[in-house]
Amino acid sequence: MASATPPVEPAIAVPQPTKGKKPPYPFYLGGLAATIAASITHPLDLTKVRLQASGEKRMIESMRKTLRTAGVRGLFDGISGTWLRQMSYSLCRFWAYDESKKLLKAGPDSPPWMLATAGVMAGSIAGVVGNPGEVVMVRLQGDFAKPPEKRFNYKHCFDALFRIVREEGASSLMRGVGPNVIRSVLMNSSQLASYDFFKSQLLKTNYFQDNAICHFTASFAAGTVATTVCSPADVLKSRIMNASGPGSSSTLNVIRASLAKEGAMFVFKGWVPSWTRLQPTTILIFLTLEQLRRIVDWQRGTL
Repeated sequence: MASATPPVEPAIAVPQPTKGKKPPYPFYLGGLAATIAASITHPLDLTKVRLQASGEKRMIESMRKTLRTAGVRGLFDGISGTWLRQMSYSLCRFWAYDESKKLLKAGPDSPPWMLATAGVMAGSIAGVVGNPGEVVMVRLQGDFAKPPEKRFNYKHCFDALFRIVREEGASSLMRGVGPNVIRSVLMNSSQLASYDFFKSQLLKTNYFQDNAICHFTASFAAGTVATTVCSPADVLKSRIMNASGPGSSSTLNVIRASLAKEGAMFVFKGWVPSWTRLQPTTILIFLTLEQLRRIVDWQRGTL
């Protein structure tokens, strides 16, 4: 008689965790990354604004002049304005860029025109939201380059905000908003969109992984593209915002005066310091942003 075999229980399938889509990152990460990067590169940004606003020609000579007259601390004049600008303009542009990509259903492999469109949408919003901070930053940075009798002598960014409203009216906070929005559109459609594009293209090769080397390479390329695209609007924005008096806020008046004195190439004045400033800033922004995202992923357990 054959021995009875015990019944075999069916194996219970253990469901494997599926790797779903990551939840959105906190909206402020872009602004925080930009603030950290701008604090490090502030001396270069300060020199660029002074070159564009004052008519000085050489970056190194301008920095030496600052060191001679104000010391190392002078290289960080107006840094509170930089912080105000980054936590308004940059925070808004990164948030709006991500939201615009969602609206357009754009992903990592989307065509460049779709990413650029998201950048245009983000830049249009951020250019308006960040304009008061932009005015304050430019004035704080460019003040020292003026003769003593023409300086604003603001103590910090909030003093500048209150005095501008009290002495010139709230509308002065929107001074140069046209060129600023144009520059913001150009910046976001070139810098943010090209970073996403270059990063996705690099990851398609066999030479790059999603690490700091890939982020550095993509941000280096994005910084060069953004500097070239944004230079004309950047020069106009700095000159208009740094001006005061009747008729000084007219974009056409500034263009006519600059063309008469310096010729058509004035729109690329300060390109080298702009590239020298924007390149490390772009690299630092995206390297910092990617690391902040990794920290968030680690906290969520999705790293």
